[in-house]
Amino acid sequence: MIISNTFRTLFLSGLFAVSSAVAAQQSGRFSVATLNVDGLPQKILVFNVNAEGPGSAGSVRISKYLAQRGYDLMFFQEDFNYHDELMAVLEDYYQFDQWSGAVGLEVPGKKVDLLHAQNEQFECDGLGACWKNGITLGKSERVAWKQGFGKFSHANDMLVTKGFRRYELTFDDGTPVIVYNMHMDASYVLDEAELKDGKDREARLAQWQQLRDDVIAHIDTRPIIVVGDMNSYYYRDQVKAQFIDAIEATGKATVSDVFVELDLKGVYPAPKDGYQENQRDGNILNGETYDKILYINPVQGTQIKAVSYSLDTEGYKYNGKVLGDHYPLVATFEVVRLDESKPVGIGNVTADEGAATGYYNLKGQSVEQPAKGLYIESDSQQTRKVIRK
Repeated sequence: MIISNTFRTLFLSGLFAVSSAVAAQQSGRFSVATLNVDGLPQKILVFNVNAEGPGSAGSVRISKYLAQRGYDLMFFQEDFNYHDELMAVLEDYYQFDQWSGAVGLEVPGKKVDLLHAQNEQFECDGLGACWKNGITLGKSERVAWKQGFGKFSHANDMLVTKGFRRYELTFDDGTPVIVYNMHMDASYVLDEAELKDGKDREARLAQWQQLRDDVIAHIDTRPIIVVGDMNSYYYRDQVKAQFIDAIEATGKATVSDVFVELDLKGVYPAPKDGYQENQRDGNILNGETYDKILYINPVQGTQIKAVSYSLDTEGYKYNGKVLGDHYPLVATFEVVRLDESKPVGIGNVTADEGAATGYYNLKGQSVEQPAKGLYIESDSQQTRKVIRK
C-alpha cells in the first residue's frame, strides 16, 4: 500500500513514544483488552460509509495508544480496511493473528456483482488479535455464525462473515488459557426504540447458544476467556440463562463477567421489557457496554481471577474526540494455582468455619442442592467441612 506523509509521521512519533510501555508480562498476572476499532472504510467510491470513523490516521493513533498501554493480550473487532495502520506501532512487540481482509469494491481477489448485490457477502470477519512476544499460540480456529440477520438493513450484519475465533495460548511462565473473540449481530438504536429489533435479538440468541456449545466442548483444565463486541445488554438478551447458567449447569466450570463481578458485586442486571430510553451514553447503559469480558474456570486445573476492570473513556481520545465508537475494555487477571493434592474445590470456596449448615458451590455461594464445593455440617461440638468432589 502507499503510505501517506501523515501515516509516516504518526507511525514514527508512535514508535519513539513506546519505549518501555510494552514490557514483559508480570509473573502470575496478565491483562486482556477488547476493542472495536471501527475499521470500516470512510468512503466507498463517492459514498460515505463510515465518515466519522478513525480512518487511516486515526487507526495509527489507536496503534500508538495500544502500544503505550502495553496490554498482554489484545482482541479487535471491525479490523477491516486499516489493518496495516492498526499494526504499525505494535509489530515489534506482538505476534498477530491472520487478517481476514477489507470491505469495498476494490478488494484484491474480490469482484462485486452490483447487479446481484443481494447475493454478495465479504468473507472477512473483522476479528483480530495480538499477543506479546514470548506468549505462544498453539491452535486457533475461525468459526462463522450459523444465524444472522440484516444485509441492507438492521446494521448490515450479513454483508460480512461474522463469527468467532478461538485461540489456545500459553504464557511464558507456562500458564495456559483459551480465548474466544467475537462480533455478534447488531441492531440500530431506532429499531430498538421502535421495538423492531426482534430478528436481531433472535440472531444474537442463536449466536450465544452456538458459542456456549463450542465453549462446553472445549472445557478441560484450562481457563477460558470470552471477549468481544457482543452487542448485548443483560436486560434485553438472555446471556445469563442461555450462556452463563447453561455452562455452570454442566458442573464442569464456573462463569463470571468482570463488570458484574467487580462493579455490580456479582449481581446481574435483571431482564426488562421494552427499550431503556434515556439511560444510555453511546454504547454504555448503566455502566454496562456492548463489549464484554467473561471468564470461565474449570472445576479442575488452572484457574484465574479478575483483579481489575476498566473502561477507558478518558484516555482514548485525540483532540477531545473519541478515536472510535467503542472505548477499550480492559481486565487484569491473576493466576490461581490450586493445590492438586487437595480435593476439588477447596482452593476456591470462601465459606469460613462456623458458616451456616448447608451446601456451598465453588464460588462459596450458598446453594440448595448438593454441589461441587463444600457441605458444612454443624453439631453440638463444632462445625465441620465436608468436601464434595
